[in-house]
Amino acid sequence: MAIQRPAQRTAILVVNLGTPDAPTAKAVKPYLKQFLSDPRVVEIPKIIWWCILNLIILPIRSGASAKKYASIWLHGKDGQPSGSPLLIYSKKQADALKKSLEAQGHEVMVEMAMRYGNPSLESVLERMKDAGMERLLVLPLYPQYSATTTASTFDEIFRILGSWRNQPELRIVKHYHDHPAYIQALKQQVEASWVQRGRPDFAAGDKLLFSFHGVPKRTLDKGDPYHCECHKTGRLLREALGLSADEAMVTFQSRFGKAEWLKPYTAPTVKLLGEKKTRRLDIFCPGFPADCLETLEEIAMEVQEDFMHAGGQEYNYIPCLNDAQPWVTGLTQIAMEHLGSWPLSNESAESLALSQKRAADLLASTSN
Repeated sequence: MAIQRPAQRTAILVVNLGTPDAPTAKAVKPYLKQFLSDPRVVEIPKIIWWCILNLIILPIRSGASAKKYASIWLHGKDGQPSGSPLLIYSKKQADALKKSLEAQGHEVMVEMAMRYGNPSLESVLERMKDAGMERLLVLPLYPQYSATTTASTFDEIFRILGSWRNQPELRIVKHYHDHPAYIQALKQQVEASWVQRGRPDFAAGDKLLFSFHGVPKRTLDKGDPYHCECHKTGRLLREALGLSADEAMVTFQSRFGKAEWLKPYTAPTVKLLGEKKTRRLDIFCPGFPADCLETLEEIAMEVQEDFMHAGGQEYNYIPCLNDAQPWVTGLTQIAMEHLGSWPLSNESAESLALSQKRAADLLASTSN
């Protein structure tokens, strides 16, 4: 009997952080529990943190977070909820990457998974294994390396693969915070917004703010390069746009808890600009390749309200890269550079048939 197996394949796993399955407290609670139980995310003694998380945070924050998710959840043409923006845009990016590679004549398996929530890393990796994956490139949608995101994702992938008897060749993309194609995509995204809404009058004091997700300051003190990589991205983008350090600033958002986080904080900076009667503030989140709760609710809603109430006149949120063509081009270039010399097509039908015959002959000889 011939042994049937799929062709050996090169695969790319596009990974983003995660999202609940629905904008409800019931769906948000397990997602938050998985996310906030990760020791890479919260570096507090486990026993102490278990009590804080399960007795305080989850009972209180699940419902509040669900309301925020509901405010940004995407809906279909029939008006019914269709999904989280992060999930939808991440899928679009993975699909666009696959089509871009196909347009260049490459047959590469491309799948998308979430570090927390669904589709889970384990389920997607198992599906890729069943489809014949032999070579795996892990491409996180975190341009700037952080132990809280990138390392956590790699930890989980190593854990999963550690249970496999037949493991694939493995390559991982650590970061691309200064990759020219990424910077160019960011530049074009900002300029596309300015084509629609007009360019800020920087000579009149208008500002452009680059808001990155914050992390506790102790991560920088322990050697995490995230802070430096965010600032490098901000500097390269600012230079690409031809702006000065006073015209385009880097800040950090989403502070949680009482510990000191990376500064300057986004919300207080925006409020101060409003109090100074800044005529126009444009804000962009370069560290988020896909729009999500932190960009659409926190920055596009909450922070806008802070700015306007403080005395600002005009606020312009610039959408994330999402599935914009310049980013698809950039993502393709980054992927191709890391794929290197790996085969980018499946085995031919003739080669596969020959391999199957040899395997069957070997099995028959060992059975005799």
